[in-house]
Amino acid sequence: MNHDDEELLAAVTEPSRRRLLDVLLALGEATPTSLAAELPFTRQAVAKHLAVLDRAGLVEARRDGREVRYTIRPERLDTAVRAMADVAARWDARLQRIKQIAESAHREARSGASAEAARRD
Repeated sequence: MNHDDEELLAAVTEPSRRRLLDVLLALGEATPTSLAAELPFTRQAVAKHLAVLDRAGLVEARRDGREVRYTIRPERLDTAVRAMADVAARWDARLQRIKQIAESAHREARSGASAEAARRD
C-alpha cells in the first residue's frame, strides 16, 4: 500500500469523517457552517475534518464569494473503496492462515493426547 492509499484510508476510517461524508453526499454541496448545523460537531471540528478529507482528495473546495463550498470527489471514493477491499482481502488471507495454524496445532495436540492414552492402556 502506498502513502496515498494510507492517507486515504486514515481519512475514511475515522467515524466522524465518515458521518461528515454521508451528510455532504446527501447535501451535494455544503459549507462548513451548514455541515455543522447537520452534525453534532462544532464548525471548527467540521473544518478540521474537511481539511483532512481535502488532503486525502476526498472532497473538493470551491470558493463562492466569502464562503467555501465543499463537494465529494466520487473518483476518490472509488479509490477508497478499492483500497479498503484490498486491505480486507489481505486480512482475510492472514486470518485464514492463523485459523489453519490453530487447527493444525489443535489436531496435533489431540493426536498427541490420543497416543499418550494408548500407551498407558
